[in-house]
Amino acid sequence: MKRKKWASVVHHKYPAKSSLHPYNFFVPLVDQVKDSVVSIVTEGSSIPSDLKQFINQLLDSQPLNDSMKERSFGTGFIFHPQGYILTSEHVINKSKNVLVKLWNGRVYQAQPVVSDSNRDYAILKIDADRKLRALPLGSSRTTQVGEWVIGIGSPLGLENSVTAGIISAKNRRLHVAKRVYEEVLQTDAAINPGNSGGPLINLHGEVVGMNAFIIQSSQCLGFAIGIDALKPYLRDFY
Repeated sequence: MKRKKWASVVHHKYPAKSSLHPYNFFVPLVDQVKDSVVSIVTEGSSIPSDLKQFINQLLDSQPLNDSMKERSFGTGFIFHPQGYILTSEHVINKSKNVLVKLWNGRVYQAQPVVSDSNRDYAILKIDADRKLRALPLGSSRTTQVGEWVIGIGSPLGLENSVTAGIISAKNRRLHVAKRVYEEVLQTDAAINPGNSGGPLINLHGEVVGMNAFIIQSSQCLGFAIGIDALKPYLRDFY
């Protein structure tokens, strides 16, 4: 009886954290990679007044005035500790200013270094005051259909949103809006507007793809450019 009573007291006083459950393998994975994923805000033409309040809420910023510019959102990830960031070209192609926000809230002005509209990728550079944590690159060619993956991004500007799913298919080659997407991975991890340019990450914390687009009329039908198709364009930065 005493033993049961003691066990009951211990359980009540020291409840187990659900995040430490062995099946919650996404929790340590997100903690491992979150510092390397960035939110991208681009500024273009003037912004309609009826959107100002909504954007203020998303950015937690000061009230917008009439001279503020239209803002759109995207995602990117650090692939080199000197501040080089990979994202989708369509995220930045019509912008005059590109701002990058790190996980810790620091915001930097970014400069485009490479921009390829045909293959829909871009490389940005920020000048941080320290080396940044880069995500390791995995292999999209050895990734298997059925593997668990997660995506981290800023859908509609909602930063650091995490989605999970599996690789649904691979080795797609698609032509969309005059763009050529090679070695495409299909996934049911949600890829919403604002997730473009973000990483698709395997359970080892490695990037296997860069999230690209969704089929708007579908549910959970997203596509990412296989990272092996992008590696040749990143080698000059190592």
